[in-house]
Amino acid sequence: MKQYAVVAYDYTDAEALDRRLASRDAHLAGVRELAKQGKFLSGGAILNDEGRMIGSNAHFCFSDRQALDAWLESEPYMTGRVWERVDIREVKLFDPNA
Repeated sequence: MKQYAVVAYDYTDAEALDRRLASRDAHLAGVRELAKQGKFLSGGAILNDEGRMIGSNAHFCFSDRQALDAWLESEPYMTGRVWERVDIREVKLFDPNA
């Protein structure tokens, strides 16, 4: 399994936060399911200086990049036009128990 860091920034139009909030429950349900499968490792919202959600950052574990891309195709923040820019990098996370 490969580990990936995903940093995604939301659209900045006037309706962007409303779309995020409308998709949030479905997004979180999907993340919870990935966590049960051992594919979601950590993550959360990126906040601006006022504490408003403007993006997401997370670490995932997938068999390969194609599997990650397949998940993104149905991710509610992608299909709901929440995330405008997504940067994905393969990473090797530190394991303090190793």
